[in-house]
This record gives sequence, C-alpha cells and structure tokens, in this order.
Amino acid sequence: MDHLTELYCLMDDFCKEFEPVLKGRLIADGKRRRNRSTSLSLAELMTLMVLFHQIRYRQFKLFYLHHVCRHLRKEFPRLPSYQRCVELLPRCAVAMAALFETIKGKCSGLSIADSTPVRVCHNLRISRHRVFRGLAARGKSSTGWFFGFKLHLVINHMGELLGVTLTPGNIDDRKPLRELSDGLFGKLYADKGYIAKWLTEFLATRGVELITKVRRNMKPVARSDFDQAVLRQRSLVETVIDELKNLCQIEHTRHRSPINFTVNLLAGLIAYCLMPAKPTLPLQSAHPLSKARLIPN
Repeated sequence: MDHLTELYCLMDDFCKEFEPVLKGRLIADGKRRRNRSTSLSLAELMTLMVLFHQIRYRQFKLFYLHHVCRHLRKEFPRLPSYQRCVELLPRCAVAMAALFETIKGKCSGLSIADSTPVRVCHNLRISRHRVFRGLAARGKSSTGWFFGFKLHLVINHMGELLGVTLTPGNIDDRKPLRELSDGLFGKLYADKGYIAKWLTEFLATRGVELITKVRRNMKPVARSDFDQAVLRQRSLVETVIDELKNLCQIEHTRHRSPINFTVNLLAGLIAYCLMPAKPTLPLQSAHPLSKARLIPN
C-alpha cells in the first residue's frame, strides 16, 4: 500500500465514525437545507491538507495546481478549481481538531513544555494588517518582537505531542499550562519563564511536579542527577518546534482567512504526529522514573 492510499484510508476510517457523531450534535434552526455532497469529500480534503505538509511544499496553491492537478487526477477524479478547494477547506477544521486528539501521544511521566511564536505578518506591515485584526497581538520572544500568536505545547520524552493550544502573542506562557496539564502525571520540565509559585502549587494538586532551572536572584534548589540531565536536554522541545515550522510548515505570512489559518496549523500538527521518526531523549527506561537515566553520549 503506497503512502497516499494509507493516508486516505486513515482519514476515511476516521470520517466514517466522526461525521455521524458531528451531525447528531449540530443544533438545527428549523429551516430545511439542501445537503448536497461536494466534489471533494471530507476525507479527501483532509488527505490533501495533510499530504501538502508531508511532501514539503511551501505554498498550497503550487501544491494543488502543480502536483495534485497534474499527478493525482486518477486518485482524485472530481477535483474542483483551486478557488473552490480553498472555499471548502473550513469544512475540515472541526474534524482535524478531533483527529489530532485521537492520534496525539500519551503521557509517559516525563513531559516538556514550551511555547513558540507563530507570526502572521512582517513587523513592518503590522499597521496595515487586516486578516487577524482583533485576534493576533504583538508579543516578544527570545528572538525579538513579533505580531501573531503563541503556540503552547507539551511533549513527552519520545517527541510526541501531548497537547497544544493557541493564544494571542501577548499572553503569559504560564497561563495556558493549566489547561495543557490536564491528563499529565509525573514530572514536567520547562524553562525559567514558567517559574511561579501559584503554578507549581496548582500542578502539584494534579500530581505533576514542575521542574525548572532557577534564576540568578533565587536560592539554589537541590535537583537529582536525572533531573539535571533532563534539564540539559530540554532543547528536545525546541527541535520539535523546529520540525513543526520548517518541515511541517505551520507558520507563514500569506494567510487570507483565520479559519484557513487554523486548518493549516492543524494539518501541520497532524502531519508531525504521523511522522515515523521523531526526535527523542536517549532514555534507557521511563518506567519507573526513579530508575530512568539518560544514556551517555
């Protein structure tokens, strides 16, 4: 079975279970509406979006016109025009969000949290930007000021995504961690930007121990050799972010619609989840954590 067929089967099997559930939960307004099928099914739309991120095209328009329309006519015999395809993309936003929840990783007891800016326009064009007015915001990261959103994520030691959330660029990194910590256990490693007494106490009530390095004006905190080794290897999450941005292309400044921005982001996250090889920490064992140790380089 080739890759495209395997990808489509995954999407089709998911949609067969998801679509009846979604239709049963929609609130009717009492009006009769036509329920005509589109030229591309929901599974086909999702397949095209994830495939776009998997084969490393930089622009969806080039991917659709130069690759899909030229080489995949046999697999997709009812291809609409590019403009019509773009109009159909918002239909798969909810389905992609649900699919991500089913294929994301599971907590192993060792988690790493971080955030990254998702820019939606160049800084020189902020005053003229209209697409994300009222949604995006100016923020500052370690690389400077930006306009857009922040993607907050938690991964396990195998590089699998455990949870993600999107906020405006000016939101404190610590606030979304309360939501992302749902379902976690064991130890959660993060950088100094997550230091807060209230956050440490909140996570402790959920059975999660927050471990960070200390600031210069703080008293030293005793850490085990294992915790110190993991803190030194915390850059694993930055490697995951780099692959999300440069391989799965979740960030670009050509968006013309907030909903299609969301579809593009979700498709990139799903493409990453389906990658066979992900960056990992060289652990001999993660169960139990007390016996786990890093393999020396």
